[in-house]
Amino acid sequence: MVPFGPQHPVLPEPIHLDLVLEDERVVEAIPSIGYVHRGLELLVAKREYPEYVYIAERTCGICSFIHGMTYCQGIEQIMDVDVPPRALYLRTIWSEYSRLHSHLLWLGLFADAMGFENLFMNAWRLREQVLDVLEETTGGRVIQGSCKIGGVRRDIPQENLAGMAADLASFEHQLGELGTVFLKDDSVKSRLVGVGHLSRDDAYTLGAMGPVARGSGVAIDIRKTGYAAYRDLRFEPATETAGDCYARCAVRVKELFSSVDLIRQAIDRMPEGEIEVKVKGNPEGEYFSRAEQPRGELVHYVKGDGSKHLVRSRIRTPTLTNIPPLVKMLQGCELADVPIIVLSIDPCIGCMER
Repeated sequence: MVPFGPQHPVLPEPIHLDLVLEDERVVEAIPSIGYVHRGLELLVAKREYPEYVYIAERTCGICSFIHGMTYCQGIEQIMDVDVPPRALYLRTIWSEYSRLHSHLLWLGLFADAMGFENLFMNAWRLREQVLDVLEETTGGRVIQGSCKIGGVRRDIPQENLAGMAADLASFEHQLGELGTVFLKDDSVKSRLVGVGHLSRDDAYTLGAMGPVARGSGVAIDIRKTGYAAYRDLRFEPATETAGDCYARCAVRVKELFSSVDLIRQAIDRMPEGEIEVKVKGNPEGEYFSRAEQPRGELVHYVKGDGSKHLVRSRIRTPTLTNIPPLVKMLQGCELADVPIIVLSIDPCIGCMER
């Protein structure tokens, strides 16, 4: 038995795997988690429900906006709050910029794990452009703090929206150059093709989410349910059928272009009007709020009893649901391929353990 983690050069966060080997081939992988548990769900009893938005956003530093938005959606459903259309479009734009940020960060880490330092730096150079937009429009590069129950805290002026739309053309061209290397370079393909295979049946049975599921041909994407402004926008989930590390990488590259197109559509269709409504009273009831994180389906369960403090908050992140598929991918692989396969699910451990 060989330990992998919890500290490893390819792991930005700690996760431990006990690998049972026969020669250099993995027979079984036994995961151990819990190294960065922070007890965030317990804080619902210590903070009033509007304040918990800030805690929800700090569940994850990569997709903090989506966490805050998903929590707000749950409270809004319980309290029957009608969010202004402009706020829904702004939420959608910031969600897609968060997706761009996450995927570019992951592509850089993935390239670094494969040994392609130049590719890593190019991916993160584009990521900086995304962070600059988030900082300009929300005031924060990582924690945006722009979502609130009943709408959003900040508007984006029309001249800024026009500038963002103009910059998307150049950004998309640079994405094309980066994507060409990831999808067509022989060195990258030789490292990824056929590694970490997950069949469509296994992906469906084991509950895979996000690019892990779509890389195996399961076209599941919570954005198609039409939350925020997605009901008004046109897109199709990016899918691959090979089910290997290359397929999961290809799905994320395709989603970069899909996010750019969704941002462009949202800017073009942006309605006029207010960005928030005043919310009165306290939530009484329960609701499962869902959204599509860069890694898959995010669930925020919220329950209130009519007081200022929620009775319960429960967060289910896509990384947790992708652990059983990861164990399946590792069975039969070479020991040298373990870091690449683990990274291919884009694990966010702090997000998973909360």
